[in-house]
Amino acid sequence: MVNSKLFLALVTAALVAASPAISDRSEDAWDAIVVGAGAAGIIVADRLSQAGKRTLLLEGGGPSYGITGGTQRPEWLEGTNLSRVDVPGLYKSIFADQGNLTCGTLLNAFGGCTIGGNTAINAGLFFEPPASDYDLYYPRKWKSADMERATAKVYSRQSSTDNPSSDHIRYYQSGYDAAREWIVEGAGFSQVDLNRNADRKTKVFGRPIWNYHNGQRGGPVKTYLQSALKRSCFQLKSGTRVKRVLRSGDRATGVLTVSNNVEKTYKLRRNGRVILSGGALFSPQLLMLSGIGDPGVLNKIAAAGLLDDLSPSSWINNTAVGDKLFDNPNTFIELESPEITSFVHSYDDPVPEEAEPYVERRAGPYTFASQTSAFFNTIKHSNGDVVGLQGTIDTAGYNEYTSNHTITLNIYGTSGLKSTGRVQLDENFVPGPSQETYYSHPRDAQDIATFIRSIFDALPASSLTPLNIAQNATHAEIVEYITTPSAYAVGQVNHWSSSCRFGKCVDENTKVIGTRNIFVVDGSIVPPLSVNPQFGIMVAAERASELILRL
Repeated sequence: MVNSKLFLALVTAALVAASPAISDRSEDAWDAIVVGAGAAGIIVADRLSQAGKRTLLLEGGGPSYGITGGTQRPEWLEGTNLSRVDVPGLYKSIFADQGNLTCGTLLNAFGGCTIGGNTAINAGLFFEPPASDYDLYYPRKWKSADMERATAKVYSRQSSTDNPSSDHIRYYQSGYDAAREWIVEGAGFSQVDLNRNADRKTKVFGRPIWNYHNGQRGGPVKTYLQSALKRSCFQLKSGTRVKRVLRSGDRATGVLTVSNNVEKTYKLRRNGRVILSGGALFSPQLLMLSGIGDPGVLNKIAAAGLLDDLSPSSWINNTAVGDKLFDNPNTFIELESPEITSFVHSYDDPVPEEAEPYVERRAGPYTFASQTSAFFNTIKHSNGDVVGLQGTIDTAGYNEYTSNHTITLNIYGTSGLKSTGRVQLDENFVPGPSQETYYSHPRDAQDIATFIRSIFDALPASSLTPLNIAQNATHAEIVEYITTPSAYAVGQVNHWSSSCRFGKCVDENTKVIGTRNIFVVDGSIVPPLSVNPQFGIMVAAERASELILRL
Protein backbone atom coordinates (compact mmCIF):
# COMPACT_ATOMS: atom_id res chain seq x y z
CA MET A 1 0.00 0.00 0.00
CA VAL A 2 1.06 3.61 -0.30
CA ASN A 3 3.42 5.13 2.24
CA SER A 4 1.19 7.30 4.41
CA LYS A 5 4.17 9.15 5.95
CA LEU A 6 5.15 10.38 2.50
CA PHE A 7 1.65 11.65 1.80
CA LEU A 8 1.27 13.31 5.18
CA ALA A 9 4.41 15.31 4.44
CA LEU A 10 2.66 16.73 1.36
CA VAL A 11 -0.27 18.26 3.28
CA THR A 12 -0.81 21.90 2.42
CA ALA A 13 -0.26 24.30 5.28
CA ALA A 14 -2.60 27.13 4.43
CA LEU A 15 -6.30 27.45 3.61
CA VAL A 16 -7.83 30.18 1.49
CA ALA A 17 -9.71 32.49 3.84
CA ALA A 18 -12.10 34.03 1.34
CA SER A 19 -13.45 33.44 -2.13
CA PRO A 20 -13.74 35.95 -4.98
CA ALA A 21 -17.14 37.10 -6.18
CA ILE A 22 -18.36 35.17 -9.24
CA SER A 23 -20.88 36.49 -11.73
CA ASP A 24 -24.00 34.43 -12.40
CA ARG A 25 -23.57 32.54 -15.67
CA SER A 26 -26.68 30.41 -15.24
CA GLU A 27 -27.77 30.85 -18.86
CA ASP A 28 -24.53 29.36 -20.20
CA ALA A 29 -24.01 25.77 -21.25
CA TRP A 30 -21.56 23.74 -19.23
CA ASP A 31 -18.96 21.07 -19.88
CA ALA A 32 -19.83 19.48 -16.54
CA ILE A 33 -22.75 19.80 -14.16
CA VAL A 34 -21.94 18.23 -10.79
CA VAL A 35 -24.92 17.57 -8.54
CA GLY A 36 -24.10 17.68 -4.82
CA ALA A 37 -21.37 19.59 -2.98
CA GLY A 38 -20.30 16.85 -0.60
CA ALA A 39 -17.15 14.78 -0.13
CA ALA A 40 -17.12 13.58 -3.75
CA GLY A 41 -18.85 16.35 -5.70
CA ILE A 42 -16.54 19.10 -4.50
CA ILE A 43 -13.45 17.09 -5.47
CA VAL A 44 -14.77 16.18 -8.92
CA ALA A 45 -15.81 19.77 -9.59
CA ASP A 46 -12.41 21.06 -8.51
CA ARG A 47 -10.51 18.59 -10.71
CA LEU A 48 -12.69 19.16 -13.78
CA SER A 49 -12.43 22.94 -13.47
CA GLN A 50 -8.68 22.61 -12.93
CA ALA A 51 -8.57 20.89 -16.32
CA GLY A 52 -10.31 23.90 -17.87
CA LYS A 53 -13.80 22.42 -18.06
CA ARG A 54 -16.66 24.87 -17.55
CA THR A 55 -18.00 23.35 -14.37
CA LEU A 56 -21.22 24.06 -12.47
CA LEU A 57 -21.55 22.63 -8.96
CA LEU A 58 -25.14 22.53 -7.67
CA GLU A 59 -25.99 22.07 -3.98
CA GLY A 60 -29.50 21.89 -2.60
CA GLY A 61 -28.51 23.09 0.86
CA GLY A 62 -27.06 26.34 2.09
CA PRO A 63 -24.07 27.66 4.04
CA SER A 64 -22.26 25.53 6.62
CA TYR A 65 -18.72 26.55 7.60
CA GLY A 66 -18.02 30.19 8.33
CA ILE A 67 -16.02 30.36 5.10
CA THR A 68 -19.19 29.51 3.15
CA GLY A 69 -21.23 32.22 4.90
CA GLY A 70 -22.46 29.99 7.72
CA THR A 71 -23.48 32.04 10.75
CA GLN A 72 -25.08 29.45 13.04
CA ARG A 73 -23.09 29.72 16.23
CA PRO A 74 -23.60 29.75 19.99
CA GLU A 75 -23.17 32.99 21.88
CA TRP A 76 -19.66 32.12 23.02
CA LEU A 77 -18.48 32.13 19.39
CA GLU A 78 -19.86 35.60 18.66
CA GLY A 79 -17.17 37.88 17.27
CA THR A 80 -15.44 35.05 15.42
CA ASN A 81 -15.78 33.96 11.80
CA LEU A 82 -16.62 30.43 12.96
CA SER A 83 -19.91 28.63 12.65
CA ARG A 84 -20.95 25.58 14.66
CA VAL A 85 -19.73 23.47 11.74
CA ASP A 86 -16.15 24.69 12.17
CA VAL A 87 -15.92 23.51 15.80
CA PRO A 88 -15.28 19.75 16.06
CA GLY A 89 -16.69 19.53 19.58
CA LEU A 90 -20.09 20.80 18.43
CA TYR A 91 -20.80 18.03 15.94
CA LYS A 92 -23.18 16.18 18.26
CA SER A 93 -25.26 19.33 18.61
CA ILE A 94 -26.14 19.01 14.93
CA PHE A 95 -27.58 15.54 15.59
CA ALA A 96 -29.58 17.02 18.47
CA ASP A 97 -31.26 19.97 16.71
CA GLN A 98 -30.36 19.57 12.99
CA GLY A 99 -29.68 23.30 12.65
CA ASN A 100 -31.02 23.50 9.06
CA LEU A 101 -27.90 21.58 8.04
CA THR A 102 -29.60 18.25 7.42
CA CYS A 103 -32.03 17.07 4.77
CA GLY A 104 -35.20 17.05 6.85
CA THR A 105 -38.23 15.80 4.93
CA LEU A 106 -36.21 15.35 1.74
CA LEU A 107 -34.63 12.15 3.08
CA ASN A 108 -35.88 9.24 5.18
CA ALA A 109 -32.54 9.09 6.95
CA PHE A 110 -30.04 11.45 8.59
CA GLY A 111 -27.81 13.27 6.12
CA GLY A 112 -26.16 16.58 5.44
CA CYS A 113 -27.93 18.88 2.99
CA THR A 114 -25.52 21.79 3.12
CA ILE A 115 -22.26 22.84 1.50
CA GLY A 116 -19.95 19.98 2.41
CA GLY A 117 -22.71 17.40 2.75
CA ASN A 118 -22.01 14.83 5.44
CA THR A 119 -18.45 16.11 5.85
CA ALA A 120 -19.99 19.23 7.42
CA ILE A 121 -22.01 17.36 10.05
CA ASN A 122 -20.14 14.18 10.98
CA ALA A 123 -17.30 13.56 13.44
CA GLY A 124 -14.68 13.85 10.72
CA LEU A 125 -13.10 10.42 11.30
CA PHE A 126 -10.53 9.96 8.55
CA PHE A 127 -9.22 6.40 8.31
CA GLU A 128 -7.41 5.21 5.16
CA PRO A 129 -8.85 1.95 3.76
CA PRO A 130 -6.50 -1.03 3.54
CA ALA A 131 -5.17 -2.16 0.15
CA SER A 132 -7.22 -5.34 0.51
CA ASP A 133 -10.47 -3.37 0.19
CA TYR A 134 -9.50 -2.26 -3.31
CA ASP A 135 -8.12 -5.63 -4.36
CA LEU A 136 -11.07 -7.65 -3.03
CA TYR A 137 -14.07 -5.46 -3.78
CA TYR A 138 -13.22 -3.05 -6.61
CA PRO A 139 -13.12 -3.71 -10.39
CA ARG A 140 -10.33 -3.37 -12.90
CA LYS A 141 -8.87 0.17 -12.95
CA TRP A 142 -9.66 0.47 -9.22
CA LYS A 143 -7.23 -1.97 -7.60
CA SER A 144 -4.80 -0.84 -4.91
CA ALA A 145 -2.03 -0.10 -7.41
CA ASP A 146 -4.46 2.06 -9.40
CA MET A 147 -5.51 3.95 -6.27
CA GLU A 148 -2.08 4.98 -4.99
CA ARG A 149 -2.01 8.23 -6.96
CA ALA A 150 -5.54 9.15 -5.91
CA THR A 151 -4.72 8.41 -2.27
CA ALA A 152 -1.61 10.57 -2.49
CA LYS A 153 -3.69 13.42 -3.88
CA VAL A 154 -6.11 13.25 -0.96
CA TYR A 155 -3.28 13.28 1.57
CA SER A 156 -1.65 16.22 -0.21
CA ARG A 157 -4.81 18.31 -0.03
CA GLN A 158 -6.47 17.20 3.19
CA SER A 159 -4.91 17.71 6.62
CA SER A 160 -5.47 15.05 9.26
CA THR A 161 -4.41 14.58 12.86
CA ASP A 162 -4.79 12.42 15.95
CA ASN A 163 -3.90 15.31 18.30
CA PRO A 164 -5.80 18.43 17.19
CA SER A 165 -5.35 20.79 20.18
CA SER A 166 -2.77 23.52 19.60
CA ASP A 167 -1.25 22.85 23.03
CA HIS A 168 -0.73 19.19 22.05
CA ILE A 169 -2.66 18.01 25.10
CA ARG A 170 -5.21 15.23 24.69
CA TYR A 171 -8.21 15.99 26.88
CA TYR A 172 -10.55 13.65 28.76
CA GLN A 173 -8.58 10.50 28.08
CA SER A 174 -9.68 8.34 31.03
CA GLY A 175 -11.84 6.35 28.61
CA TYR A 176 -8.86 5.89 26.33
CA ASP A 177 -6.73 4.65 29.22
CA ALA A 178 -9.40 2.14 30.24
CA ALA A 179 -9.91 1.01 26.64
CA ARG A 180 -6.19 0.55 26.09
CA GLU A 181 -5.91 -1.54 29.25
CA TRP A 182 -8.83 -3.65 28.04
CA ILE A 183 -8.14 -4.02 24.31
CA VAL A 184 -4.32 -3.92 24.19
CA GLU A 185 -3.24 -5.42 27.48
CA GLY A 186 -6.27 -7.67 27.95
CA ALA A 187 -7.31 -8.72 24.44
CA GLY A 188 -3.83 -8.66 22.94
CA PHE A 189 -4.38 -6.06 20.21
CA SER A 190 -1.35 -4.17 18.87
CA GLN A 191 -1.22 -0.42 19.43
CA VAL A 192 -0.44 1.32 16.12
CA ASP A 193 -0.81 4.58 14.23
CA LEU A 194 -3.93 3.61 12.32
CA ASN A 195 -3.21 5.48 9.07
CA ARG A 196 0.51 4.79 8.96
CA ASN A 197 -0.48 1.13 9.28
CA ALA A 198 -3.56 1.35 7.08
CA ASP A 199 -3.21 -2.19 5.74
CA ARG A 200 -3.37 -3.70 9.23
CA LYS A 201 -6.97 -4.27 10.26
CA THR A 202 -6.59 -7.40 12.40
CA LYS A 203 -6.28 -6.89 16.17
CA VAL A 204 -5.05 -3.27 16.05
CA PHE A 205 -5.86 -0.42 18.42
CA GLY A 206 -5.05 3.27 18.14
CA ARG A 207 -6.10 6.86 18.47
CA PRO A 208 -8.78 8.23 16.15
CA ILE A 209 -7.65 10.28 13.17
CA TRP A 210 -9.72 13.26 12.07
CA ASN A 211 -9.73 15.52 9.00
CA TYR A 212 -9.09 18.62 11.14
CA HIS A 213 -6.77 21.55 10.50
CA ASN A 214 -5.56 23.94 13.20
CA GLY A 215 -8.18 22.74 15.68
CA GLN A 216 -11.07 23.24 13.24
CA ARG A 217 -13.10 20.89 11.08
CA GLY A 218 -11.46 20.32 7.72
CA GLY A 219 -12.85 18.53 4.69
CA PRO A 220 -13.10 19.36 0.99
CA VAL A 221 -14.94 22.65 1.65
CA LYS A 222 -11.76 24.04 3.21
CA THR A 223 -9.43 22.77 0.49
CA TYR A 224 -10.75 21.64 -2.90
CA LEU A 225 -13.69 24.05 -2.95
CA GLN A 226 -11.49 27.05 -2.20
CA SER A 227 -9.19 26.33 -5.14
CA ALA A 228 -12.17 25.80 -7.45
CA LEU A 229 -13.73 29.10 -6.45
CA LYS A 230 -10.66 30.95 -7.75
CA ARG A 231 -11.29 29.78 -11.32
CA SER A 232 -13.37 31.72 -13.82
CA CYS A 233 -14.61 28.45 -15.36
CA PHE A 234 -16.22 27.30 -12.09
CA GLN A 235 -19.45 28.28 -10.39
CA LEU A 236 -21.12 27.02 -7.20
CA LYS A 237 -24.85 27.53 -6.79
CA SER A 238 -26.23 26.57 -3.38
CA GLY A 239 -29.89 26.45 -2.41
CA THR A 240 -30.50 24.83 -5.79
CA ARG A 241 -32.05 21.37 -5.74
CA VAL A 242 -31.92 19.22 -8.86
CA LYS A 243 -35.28 17.63 -9.69
CA ARG A 244 -34.10 15.43 -12.55
CA VAL A 245 -31.59 15.00 -15.33
CA LEU A 246 -32.94 16.12 -18.70
CA ARG A 247 -32.05 13.82 -21.54
CA SER A 248 -32.65 13.01 -25.17
CA GLY A 249 -32.56 9.25 -25.42
CA ASP A 250 -29.42 8.02 -23.71
CA ARG A 251 -27.76 11.44 -23.66
CA ALA A 252 -28.17 14.01 -20.87
CA THR A 253 -28.83 17.52 -22.15
CA GLY A 254 -28.95 19.32 -18.80
CA VAL A 255 -30.72 19.33 -15.44
CA LEU A 256 -33.97 20.75 -14.13
CA THR A 257 -33.61 22.56 -10.80
CA VAL A 258 -35.77 24.36 -8.28
CA SER A 259 -34.66 27.28 -6.13
CA ASN A 260 -37.03 29.39 -4.06
CA ASN A 261 -39.91 27.50 -5.72
CA VAL A 262 -38.74 28.61 -9.17
CA GLU A 263 -37.77 25.97 -11.72
CA LYS A 264 -34.76 26.54 -13.95
CA THR A 265 -32.89 24.51 -16.56
CA TYR A 266 -29.10 24.34 -16.77
CA LYS A 267 -27.83 23.05 -20.11
CA LEU A 268 -24.86 20.96 -21.13
CA ARG A 269 -22.56 21.69 -24.01
CA ARG A 270 -22.56 19.20 -26.87
CA ASN A 271 -19.96 16.93 -25.24
CA GLY A 272 -20.86 17.83 -21.67
CA ARG A 273 -21.46 15.48 -18.76
CA VAL A 274 -23.67 15.28 -15.69
CA ILE A 275 -21.99 13.85 -12.59
CA LEU A 276 -24.33 12.85 -9.76
CA SER A 277 -22.67 13.24 -6.35
CA GLY A 278 -25.66 13.56 -4.04
CA GLY A 279 -24.81 10.48 -1.99
CA ALA A 280 -25.87 6.85 -1.91
CA LEU A 281 -29.54 7.70 -1.28
CA PHE A 282 -30.07 10.81 -3.39
CA SER A 283 -28.17 9.81 -6.54
CA PRO A 284 -30.24 6.64 -7.15
CA GLN A 285 -33.41 8.64 -6.47
CA LEU A 286 -32.37 11.23 -9.02
CA LEU A 287 -31.66 8.54 -11.60
CA MET A 288 -35.12 7.06 -11.01
CA LEU A 289 -36.79 10.47 -11.32
CA SER A 290 -34.89 10.82 -14.62
CA GLY A 291 -36.39 7.62 -16.00
CA ILE A 292 -33.42 5.37 -15.20
CA GLY A 293 -33.97 2.44 -12.86
CA ASP A 294 -36.13 -0.54 -11.98
CA PRO A 295 -39.17 -0.66 -14.33
CA GLY A 296 -41.53 -1.32 -11.42
CA VAL A 297 -40.36 1.84 -9.67
CA LEU A 298 -40.45 3.85 -12.90
CA ASN A 299 -44.06 2.79 -13.45
CA LYS A 300 -45.02 4.21 -10.04
CA ILE A 301 -43.17 7.45 -10.71
CA ALA A 302 -44.85 7.74 -14.12
CA ALA A 303 -48.29 7.08 -12.60
CA ALA A 304 -47.72 10.09 -10.33
CA GLY A 305 -47.04 12.28 -13.37
CA LEU A 306 -43.34 12.77 -12.60
CA LEU A 307 -42.08 11.31 -15.88
CA ASP A 308 -44.62 12.96 -18.16
CA ASP A 309 -42.00 14.15 -20.64
CA LEU A 310 -40.47 10.67 -20.93
CA SER A 311 -42.37 7.90 -22.66
CA PRO A 312 -41.79 4.31 -21.45
CA SER A 313 -39.86 3.66 -24.65
CA SER A 314 -37.25 6.18 -23.50
CA TRP A 315 -36.82 4.70 -20.03
CA ILE A 316 -33.49 3.07 -19.27
CA ASN A 317 -34.35 -0.06 -17.34
CA ASN A 318 -31.70 -1.00 -14.81
CA THR A 319 -32.65 -2.85 -11.63
CA ALA A 320 -29.18 -2.20 -10.16
CA VAL A 321 -30.02 1.49 -9.59
CA GLY A 322 -30.47 1.78 -5.82
CA ASP A 323 -29.75 -1.92 -5.23
CA LYS A 324 -27.29 -3.38 -2.66
CA LEU A 325 -27.45 -0.32 -0.37
CA PHE A 326 -25.14 -0.72 2.63
CA ASP A 327 -24.84 0.87 6.05
CA ASN A 328 -22.74 -0.38 8.95
CA PRO A 329 -24.85 -2.28 11.50
CA ASN A 330 -24.08 -0.60 14.80
CA THR A 331 -24.46 -1.46 18.47
CA PHE A 332 -23.98 0.94 21.36
CA ILE A 333 -22.42 -0.74 24.39
CA GLU A 334 -22.45 1.39 27.54
CA LEU A 335 -19.45 0.93 29.83
CA GLU A 336 -18.86 2.13 33.38
CA SER A 337 -15.80 2.48 35.57
CA PRO A 338 -15.08 4.44 38.75
CA GLU A 339 -11.81 5.49 37.10
CA ILE A 340 -13.59 7.26 34.23
CA THR A 341 -14.62 10.90 34.03
CA SER A 342 -17.16 11.41 31.27
CA PHE A 343 -17.29 14.53 29.15
CA VAL A 344 -20.16 16.02 27.15
CA HIS A 345 -19.56 18.99 24.86
CA SER A 346 -22.02 21.80 25.56
CA TYR A 347 -23.39 23.96 22.75
CA ASP A 348 -24.88 26.84 24.74
CA ASP A 349 -23.07 26.79 28.06
CA PRO A 350 -19.57 25.31 28.00
CA VAL A 351 -17.26 25.72 30.97
CA PRO A 352 -15.43 29.02 30.31
CA GLU A 353 -12.07 27.41 31.08
CA GLU A 354 -12.71 25.01 28.18
CA ALA A 355 -14.39 27.36 25.68
CA GLU A 356 -11.99 30.29 26.02
CA PRO A 357 -8.86 28.35 25.00
CA TYR A 358 -10.70 27.21 21.89
CA VAL A 359 -11.73 30.72 20.87
CA GLU A 360 -8.35 32.23 21.69
CA ARG A 361 -5.91 29.63 20.36
CA ARG A 362 -7.83 26.50 19.18
CA ALA A 363 -6.94 24.48 22.25
CA GLY A 364 -8.90 22.31 24.65
CA PRO A 365 -11.59 19.62 24.40
CA TYR A 366 -13.61 21.47 21.73
CA THR A 367 -10.86 20.64 19.22
CA PHE A 368 -12.07 17.03 18.93
CA ALA A 369 -15.45 15.46 18.27
CA SER A 370 -15.58 13.00 21.23
CA GLN A 371 -13.90 9.77 20.13
CA THR A 372 -10.85 8.76 22.16
CA SER A 373 -9.87 5.45 20.56
CA ALA A 374 -10.60 3.03 17.75
CA PHE A 375 -9.80 -0.60 17.08
CA PHE A 376 -10.23 -3.14 14.28
CA ASN A 377 -10.36 -6.88 13.80
CA THR A 378 -11.26 -9.43 11.12
CA ILE A 379 -12.98 -12.82 10.99
CA LYS A 380 -11.89 -15.26 8.29
CA HIS A 381 -14.37 -17.85 7.06
CA SER A 382 -13.54 -21.26 5.66
CA ASN A 383 -14.68 -20.22 2.18
CA GLY A 384 -12.09 -17.42 2.14
CA ASP A 385 -14.44 -14.56 3.07
CA VAL A 386 -12.94 -11.93 5.36
CA VAL A 387 -15.28 -9.85 7.52
CA GLY A 388 -14.18 -6.56 9.08
CA LEU A 389 -15.17 -5.31 12.54
CA GLN A 390 -14.57 -1.89 14.11
CA GLY A 391 -14.95 -0.32 17.53
CA THR A 392 -14.79 3.33 18.59
CA ILE A 393 -15.00 4.70 22.12
CA ASP A 394 -16.66 7.99 23.03
CA THR A 395 -16.13 10.32 25.99
CA ALA A 396 -19.69 10.00 27.31
CA GLY A 397 -22.56 7.63 27.92
CA TYR A 398 -25.75 7.45 25.89
CA ASN A 399 -29.51 7.38 26.39
CA GLU A 400 -30.25 5.82 29.82
CA TYR A 401 -26.61 5.58 30.88
CA THR A 402 -25.19 9.06 31.34
CA SER A 403 -23.48 9.11 34.72
CA ASN A 404 -20.14 10.83 35.12
CA HIS A 405 -18.46 7.43 34.93
CA THR A 406 -19.89 6.05 31.67
CA ILE A 407 -18.54 5.91 28.14
CA THR A 408 -19.96 4.45 24.93
CA LEU A 409 -18.43 1.78 22.74
CA ASN A 410 -19.75 1.67 19.15
CA ILE A 411 -19.33 -1.70 17.45
CA TYR A 412 -19.65 -1.77 13.66
CA GLY A 413 -19.64 -4.52 11.10
CA THR A 414 -17.72 -3.25 8.07
CA SER A 415 -16.33 -4.92 4.94
CA GLY A 416 -17.34 -8.40 3.86
CA LEU A 417 -20.82 -8.34 5.37
CA LYS A 418 -23.65 -9.99 3.45
CA SER A 419 -26.66 -7.83 4.38
CA THR A 420 -27.75 -5.12 1.97
CA GLY A 421 -30.99 -3.37 1.12
CA ARG A 422 -32.32 -1.01 -1.51
CA VAL A 423 -32.93 2.69 -1.87
CA GLN A 424 -36.70 2.76 -1.73
CA LEU A 425 -38.97 5.70 -2.45
CA ASP A 426 -41.94 6.34 -0.16
CA GLU A 427 -45.37 7.55 -1.25
CA ASN A 428 -43.90 11.03 -1.76
CA PHE A 429 -40.91 9.58 -3.64
CA VAL A 430 -38.54 10.51 -0.81
CA PRO A 431 -35.58 8.09 -0.67
CA GLY A 432 -34.56 5.97 2.29
CA PRO A 433 -33.21 2.51 3.14
CA SER A 434 -35.33 -0.61 2.86
CA GLN A 435 -35.88 -2.75 5.95
CA GLU A 436 -33.51 -5.54 4.94
CA THR A 437 -30.47 -3.22 4.95
CA TYR A 438 -29.47 -4.54 8.39
CA TYR A 439 -29.03 -8.20 9.41
CA SER A 440 -30.98 -9.68 6.54
CA HIS A 441 -28.20 -12.28 6.22
CA PRO A 442 -27.81 -14.29 9.46
CA ARG A 443 -24.02 -14.60 9.18
CA ASP A 444 -23.53 -10.89 9.89
CA ALA A 445 -25.08 -11.06 13.36
CA GLN A 446 -23.10 -14.20 14.12
CA ASP A 447 -19.83 -12.48 13.21
CA ILE A 448 -20.51 -9.27 15.11
CA ALA A 449 -21.61 -11.24 18.19
CA THR A 450 -18.41 -13.29 17.97
CA PHE A 451 -16.41 -10.06 17.98
CA ILE A 452 -18.28 -8.67 21.00
CA ARG A 453 -18.00 -11.96 22.91
CA SER A 454 -14.24 -12.13 22.21
CA ILE A 455 -13.53 -8.69 23.62
CA PHE A 456 -15.87 -9.27 26.57
CA ASP A 457 -13.67 -12.25 27.45
CA ALA A 458 -10.84 -9.75 28.04
CA LEU A 459 -12.88 -7.34 30.21
CA PRO A 460 -11.50 -8.62 33.55
CA ALA A 461 -8.17 -7.05 32.57
CA SER A 462 -9.78 -3.60 32.99
CA SER A 463 -12.06 -1.80 35.42
CA LEU A 464 -14.83 -1.49 32.83
CA THR A 465 -18.27 -3.03 33.28
CA PRO A 466 -20.81 -3.25 30.44
CA LEU A 467 -24.24 -1.94 31.43
CA ASN A 468 -26.72 -2.72 28.67
CA ILE A 469 -25.32 -6.13 27.68
CA ALA A 470 -24.34 -8.52 30.46
CA GLN A 471 -20.63 -9.20 30.64
CA ASN A 472 -21.33 -12.94 30.76
CA ALA A 473 -23.94 -12.87 27.95
CA THR A 474 -23.75 -15.90 25.70
CA HIS A 475 -23.11 -15.64 21.99
CA ALA A 476 -26.78 -16.39 21.31
CA GLU A 477 -27.92 -13.70 23.77
CA ILE A 478 -25.66 -11.16 22.09
CA VAL A 479 -27.05 -12.09 18.67
CA GLU A 480 -30.58 -11.52 19.95
CA TYR A 481 -29.64 -8.19 21.54
CA ILE A 482 -27.89 -6.69 18.52
CA THR A 483 -30.64 -7.74 16.09
CA THR A 484 -33.55 -6.48 18.22
CA PRO A 485 -34.36 -2.81 17.46
CA SER A 486 -33.75 -0.54 20.46
CA ALA A 487 -32.03 2.72 21.29
CA TYR A 488 -28.77 0.75 21.28
CA ALA A 489 -29.10 -1.58 18.29
CA VAL A 490 -30.25 -1.71 14.65
CA GLY A 491 -30.14 2.05 14.26
CA GLN A 492 -28.90 3.94 11.22
CA VAL A 493 -25.20 4.83 11.31
CA ASN A 494 -25.63 6.84 8.09
CA HIS A 495 -22.48 5.47 6.46
CA TRP A 496 -24.45 4.93 3.26
CA SER A 497 -22.68 3.32 0.31
CA SER A 498 -22.85 0.83 -2.55
CA SER A 499 -26.26 1.61 -4.07
CA CYS A 500 -24.96 2.04 -7.63
CA ARG A 501 -22.31 -0.63 -7.92
CA PHE A 502 -19.62 -1.12 -10.52
CA GLY A 503 -20.44 -3.48 -13.36
CA LYS A 504 -24.21 -3.34 -12.89
CA CYS A 505 -25.19 0.30 -12.28
CA VAL A 506 -22.05 2.09 -13.51
CA ASP A 507 -19.12 0.97 -15.62
CA GLU A 508 -15.44 1.17 -14.66
CA ASN A 509 -15.37 4.86 -15.62
CA THR A 510 -18.39 5.55 -13.33
CA LYS A 511 -20.70 6.15 -16.32
CA VAL A 512 -24.27 4.99 -15.74
CA ILE A 513 -24.84 1.87 -17.83
CA GLY A 514 -27.26 2.59 -20.67
CA THR A 515 -26.29 6.28 -20.91
CA ARG A 516 -23.63 8.18 -22.82
CA ASN A 517 -22.79 11.01 -20.45
CA ILE A 518 -24.32 10.52 -17.00
CA PHE A 519 -21.92 9.55 -14.23
CA VAL A 520 -22.23 8.72 -10.52
CA VAL A 521 -19.33 9.63 -8.24
CA ASP A 522 -20.09 9.39 -4.53
CA GLY A 523 -20.69 6.75 -1.87
CA SER A 524 -23.07 4.98 -4.27
CA ILE A 525 -20.15 3.42 -6.15
CA VAL A 526 -18.01 2.65 -3.08
CA PRO A 527 -18.20 -0.96 -1.82
CA PRO A 528 -18.49 -1.50 1.95
CA LEU A 529 -15.12 -0.48 3.39
CA SER A 530 -13.21 -1.67 6.45
CA VAL A 531 -13.27 1.88 7.85
CA ASN A 532 -15.55 4.93 8.08
CA PRO A 533 -16.31 5.83 4.45
CA GLN A 534 -15.25 9.49 4.22
CA PHE A 535 -11.61 8.90 3.26
CA GLY A 536 -12.56 6.21 0.76
CA ILE A 537 -15.19 8.41 -0.88
CA MET A 538 -12.68 11.23 -1.33
CA VAL A 539 -10.15 8.83 -2.89
CA ALA A 540 -12.87 7.45 -5.17
CA ALA A 541 -13.64 11.00 -6.30
CA GLU A 542 -10.00 11.61 -7.15
CA ARG A 543 -9.79 8.36 -9.10
CA ALA A 544 -13.09 8.96 -10.90
CA SER A 545 -11.92 12.44 -11.90
CA GLU A 546 -8.83 10.92 -13.52
CA LEU A 547 -10.91 8.41 -15.46
CA ILE A 548 -13.57 10.90 -16.58
CA LEU A 549 -10.95 13.34 -17.83
CA ARG A 550 -9.38 10.58 -19.94
CA LEU A 551 -12.61 9.88 -21.81
